[in-house]
Amino acid sequence: MQRTPNGPSRPQNTTTNSEIPPHKSNVLARVKQDQVGTFWDMLAIRAVFTAICVAAGFHFRPFSVSREAGAATGFLFALAVILFEVRLRRASMRRLIGAATGSILGILGAYFTTLVLSHTSMPESTRSFLILAIFLVMAYIGLILGANKGDMLNLQALGGLFGSERSMKHSVKLLDTSVIIDGRVADIADAQFLDGTIIIPQFVLRELQLVADSADPLKRQRGRRGLEVLQRVQKMAHLEVQIAEDDFPSIAEVDLKLIELAKRYDAKIVTNDFNLNKVATLQGIEIMNVNQLANALKPVVLPGESMRVFILREGKEYNQGVAYLDDGTMVVVDSARKMINKTIDITVTSVHQTTAGKMIFGRYDERGEQVARVAMAGQGQGAQGQGESQPGPRAVESSGGGERPPRPLYPESNRS
Repeated sequence: MQRTPNGPSRPQNTTTNSEIPPHKSNVLARVKQDQVGTFWDMLAIRAVFTAICVAAGFHFRPFSVSREAGAATGFLFALAVILFEVRLRRASMRRLIGAATGSILGILGAYFTTLVLSHTSMPESTRSFLILAIFLVMAYIGLILGANKGDMLNLQALGGLFGSERSMKHSVKLLDTSVIIDGRVADIADAQFLDGTIIIPQFVLRELQLVADSADPLKRQRGRRGLEVLQRVQKMAHLEVQIAEDDFPSIAEVDLKLIELAKRYDAKIVTNDFNLNKVATLQGIEIMNVNQLANALKPVVLPGESMRVFILREGKEYNQGVAYLDDGTMVVVDSARKMINKTIDITVTSVHQTTAGKMIFGRYDERGEQVARVAMAGQGQGAQGQGESQPGPRAVESSGGGERPPRPLYPESNRS
């Protein structure tokens, strides 16, 4: 696994300190401080261990060699132990317990085998070689088999004695090509709903580059947008972006490669591909579906509520109009065909959940809209008329309670 080119965790950022928001600069400083402290602590410990091994080799001179050769032997021994320790830190707690248990059982088996060999009449040199060989073989086989079968251990049955390893380690997530091109994952990560370590497989980058270099203008635009999304995600201080060089040459499909890589790193897959979601779920891989998140964040609308929408086009049925909410939810409005390209108030009649998403059905009351407009216009004219008539006297006084209205000036037609 290989990190991004610039530095241990972050790509190069040319933004000045004054342009970085305060909360991001604080997080970035804290992350760098923790990483530097851990690095120097481990470097000091390993340097002390190497110095002790070199001094021991120089003083004791193993295999009756010179002091310089003994110091070199101690240095090589320390280097081998440090490399083994670096590899061992990546192993899970279950693998460590399985490897320790398997090696102990292998050593016990070798010990009982040597007890049998000690009562034989074979030469001492041959017996010593067989005892050493059996010890090494049994310890090695027990270590390897115990580590491979360690994933079958159930640490929860021990009552939380070893704690929750999943909560202590970093959360690892794999990005699919479809979710990178979609672009919404950058907004989700920017809102800090996505944290931990983000792994971008090399074969996903290769597929994204092929899309960006396509002859089709639409595909080329989508590929370039995906590369811009990755650059945006790399600049986020609370995320650790890494490039995985792991590949599976025997597997042709990118989706199956993602599943195998998720099994190797015990990671979650971030995608919006329906088929990948189903296949990975069947194989026990945790999926973070962006489409499911978007559906969960859609506003809850109940029948009888009022809402304001913009009628974009006409519907399939007679006298229908179609509008869309900001999250893409389709709103079908009855009696709104004449209101295309206008913003109106509607009343929700029903809400239907389909496989493609949520659909809202509403009704536009044109009479209620007219009454509301007339009332608003009347209020405006009344306020204006009242302001103009205050300086002068009123022309007509309202009639009293029992008086009759004035007679018309024209003669009545039923009189002779």
